[in-house]
Amino acid sequence: MMKNIDDLINVAKIQELIKKEDPQEKASRRILWVLAIIGAITAVAGIAYAVYRYFTPDYLDDFDDDFDDDFFDDEDEVKPESKAAEASAAEKEA
Repeated sequence: MMKNIDDLINVAKIQELIKKEDPQEKASRRILWVLAIIGAITAVAGIAYAVYRYFTPDYLDDFDDDFDDDFFDDEDEVKPESKAAEASAAEKEA
């Protein structure tokens, strides 16, 4: 009977030694979990952004392409290059 008890105690001690974790291994496991959670959150955010971009309409298609022609009409006018040209242009208008 005593031998069985001693065997049980020895088995319990061996299991404690096997079960005992190295603090460095525990820290590395914790870091791994943190990185896994951050990666999962990043993946979900990326998927959500991709779905948002896919379903958001492109409003640039609503604009006409010919609005550029009206915008640049003012540049066709000839500007006086000197004060003498400005003075002669002012005299002609008066």
